[in-house]
Amino acid sequence: MPGTVRLHRVLATSPQKVYRAFIEGDALAKWLPPNGFACTVHHLEPKVGGTFRMSFRNFTTGEGHAFGGEFVELVPCELVRYTDKFDDPNLPGEMQVVVTLKKVSVGTEVNIEQAGIPDMIPPEACYLGWQESLRNLARLVEPEINQ
Repeated sequence: MPGTVRLHRVLATSPQKVYRAFIEGDALAKWLPPNGFACTVHHLEPKVGGTFRMSFRNFTTGEGHAFGGEFVELVPCELVRYTDKFDDPNLPGEMQVVVTLKKVSVGTEVNIEQAGIPDMIPPEACYLGWQESLRNLARLVEPEINQ
């Protein structure tokens, strides 16, 4: 049965910066791949009904996997909802990802739910990957460089 993971973080930055990190290709390539992986964003059209396609490559083995999806709902600085599907037929099904952002006194509260994770991927492995990605996201969006 497909799995679901839920994550929660508070980042010391604005919702605008976090939102941009989810819809800009060069930003996604920097923070989304878990440690040990490189990312190529092949296509990204951040609008409702727009699609994306990217691939992750294991930096040690050189092997990779590609995936893509569609933006279902976008509310600037508040919500990113998209579908996600692997190209590999051994990883069937379509995942649903919902990212909610809320301004709080110290920055931005981020909640992520990824549902429909293929049975071949243990949810705890997916959760671990997201934790690494979110640490990378913090490194990208928290510094305030004004020059």
